[in-house]
Amino acid sequence: MRTLTELAPPAPHQDDDTPVTDRHANPAAAPRQAHGFSGTSAQHESAIKHVTGRAAYIDDLAAPANALHIAVGLSSVAHGRISRLELDAVRRAPGVVDVITVADVPGHTDIGPVFPGDPIMADGEVLYAGQVVFAVAATSYRAARQAVKAAVLEIEELPAQLDPVAAAEAGEFVRPSHRQQSGDWEAALGAARHIVESEQFVGGQEHFYLEGQACVVHPTEDEGVMVHTSNQHPSETQKLIAEVLGIPFHAVTVEVRRMGGGFGGKETQASPWACLAALIARRTGRSCRVRLPRADDMKVTGKRHPFHNHYRLGVDDRGVIQGGDITVIGDCGYSPDLSEAIVDRAMFHADNAYSLGAVQVTGHRARTHTASNTAFRGFGGPQGMMIIEAAMDDIARRVGEDPLTVRKRNLYRQQGDAADAQGTTPDIPRDVTHYGQSVDQIALLHELVEKLETDSDYWNRRRAITEFNDASPVIRKGLALTPVKFGISFTAQHLNQAGALLHVYTDGSVMINHGGTEMGQGLHTKICQVVARELGLDLDVVRITASRTDKVPNTSPTAASSGADLNGQAARDAALKLKTRLCDFAAEHYHLDREAMHMAHNHLIAGQGESERRIPWGVLIQDAYLSRISLSEKGFYATPLIHYDRASGSGRPFYYFAYGAAVAEVSVDTLTGEYQLDRVDILHDVGDSLNPAIDLGQVEGGFLQGAGWLTSEELKWNDKGQLISTGPATYKIPTYGDQPRIFNVALLEGHPNSMASIYRSKAVGEPPFMLGMSVWSALRDAIASLSDYRLSPRLDTPATPERVMAAAAILRAEGGDTP
Repeated sequence: MRTLTELAPPAPHQDDDTPVTDRHANPAAAPRQAHGFSGTSAQHESAIKHVTGRAAYIDDLAAPANALHIAVGLSSVAHGRISRLELDAVRRAPGVVDVITVADVPGHTDIGPVFPGDPIMADGEVLYAGQVVFAVAATSYRAARQAVKAAVLEIEELPAQLDPVAAAEAGEFVRPSHRQQSGDWEAALGAARHIVESEQFVGGQEHFYLEGQACVVHPTEDEGVMVHTSNQHPSETQKLIAEVLGIPFHAVTVEVRRMGGGFGGKETQASPWACLAALIARRTGRSCRVRLPRADDMKVTGKRHPFHNHYRLGVDDRGVIQGGDITVIGDCGYSPDLSEAIVDRAMFHADNAYSLGAVQVTGHRARTHTASNTAFRGFGGPQGMMIIEAAMDDIARRVGEDPLTVRKRNLYRQQGDAADAQGTTPDIPRDVTHYGQSVDQIALLHELVEKLETDSDYWNRRRAITEFNDASPVIRKGLALTPVKFGISFTAQHLNQAGALLHVYTDGSVMINHGGTEMGQGLHTKICQVVARELGLDLDVVRITASRTDKVPNTSPTAASSGADLNGQAARDAALKLKTRLCDFAAEHYHLDREAMHMAHNHLIAGQGESERRIPWGVLIQDAYLSRISLSEKGFYATPLIHYDRASGSGRPFYYFAYGAAVAEVSVDTLTGEYQLDRVDILHDVGDSLNPAIDLGQVEGGFLQGAGWLTSEELKWNDKGQLISTGPATYKIPTYGDQPRIFNVALLEGHPNSMASIYRSKAVGEPPFMLGMSVWSALRDAIASLSDYRLSPRLDTPATPERVMAAAAILRAEGGDTP
């Protein structure tokens, strides 16, 4: 950080009677342009630390020489009862200091984040292969891991439920089912010209954060602990540790400077490791460190929920949906975790960007004996969107139209649109979702799709691809344009709040702290930019500090794409309050016109023209301090307008929608199933961007992560419920070589958010993830060419080469081209 000399000239001597306004009214050189405001492409606040290796992650933090290392003993059985557990040999192992089971927990043993059902360690019954049974603390990491092997653990196996569809049919749920309905969907199906029906399996996804689950816990005075953790929800971890230890919340301080990736996998599932470490730290009086090996990390933590979806839709001759019935079954694993809200969001997004007419949407939360599945970028929304994107392709083949044409006809639209000329459900508004929320910025959605259609040269490429496929018996090309409409807000209303704490020091430097956490997405950078903008300062004057529960309490998780929306508004609130106080002080102290006063270019500026007066920021701060004006402020924000009534299945769960669209082109070897991604064009809506460079990075990364989910990232369990894809050798995330050869990404300009978000920006964390659906749809398009686009192949995800090859073979058997 640069010195603040030019911002804070030496403090005037107390006997100097010269007015500050006169001393600095006519500076020798005009103040330089302030830089780094929100809306500009400032670099990530830790960019240099990242690329030089100086950014400290949990395993980089120093610990006392006598710190302990923790390893965990896991169940190898998916469901059973512990019949024998002998740990004497573990306690006698070299270096072992402590061994604990659930019987050693002084407080709560259930650490379910929302609903009960998540024991900190197995309590008699084991519920999935990988569940923690005991924990060992030793003087070295190696000693702890070796000691775990000395345990004698015998488990009487019980029948394990590994099929979520069978679980749903048997009524085995972690939470009750839920329904949303608009209009008379049965009548709409009965009157429709065509019925299109299908089902699909949508696979899960491993978070594969580069920094695994890790924490360091230090015992403090009295009964407390200081926790350093790689964690998206410090306040929840604080609460759970306090409950496990049986101490007040204020005795636990949780700090998060940064994570090496999170993606939702550290929203609830980072807490158990902090609880174990805190328990042993209090028992031994020594600092404790947990860092899970990658294979253990993948076994014990939940994934993106796999979904089994089914739809039955009625459409007219032009492929316009009149109504229907959609069912989604989420594979929740053994406990509720966040599954109620995740399946809710899948239901909210079963429409994606399309009006469904009179429809019923049902969501089931199936219980299986696997790790409890959890939040992952999109939070159920991507799985819900997949069913309607599959339907769009299927409808297009049924009515003999290009899939893009059918998609455009079904987009949300104003009532009376030409697409509804044949409609059988005139009473269903086409600008309202199936859960009763009006869709804003419909014109933006249509403009975005049409602009990308033109900019990507969709129709010329479609003709060229059709000609290529006619002449190519084996290699087939596919093309697809898919839109995204994603709701922004936590669907749990109380989580839509945030706080911030702002300090200005007497040299003029500024410190901001807020309730969000940084996992590489650039949230801290954007918050600093907001404060710099409000106070008229260069960005390097403002510094962020680690998220801590003793600075900003009762925080919400950094999730739901709302980190900048919530915490940016809270930081702005604090900055505005402080700015108001300083301006009021300046008006009185310097005898300036309060009405024309503002802050810019590191100065407080009052008046205009010849009467303009500029007070350097540093001088203002020093004078305010000497006049006993508070230079600290807190901010708070709560999202307005949102509500949802579960009894009626209706409301306004989202503050606004973010939009986007992608065009993907693929080449497929229809004999082997191998394929490559040739070209991608993306146009994404971020409102008035807070930081275009960071937002572009989020769009690019989100797209590739979404494409990986739908193509190469395959989770595999054996028939005993044991995960066997436990590392990069058996679980394939996208690599550098998987990105398209041509990759055009742009942010939609000139369309600020219609809602009063922070500077009219829009969230950008999750919405781009769903752009990856264009790759999956393009693969289906390539396979459909084998039937001259008459048939629509079923292609479950991930669409591995094996699945692509099988889909092509099935289509050929049903009358497609045979090479």
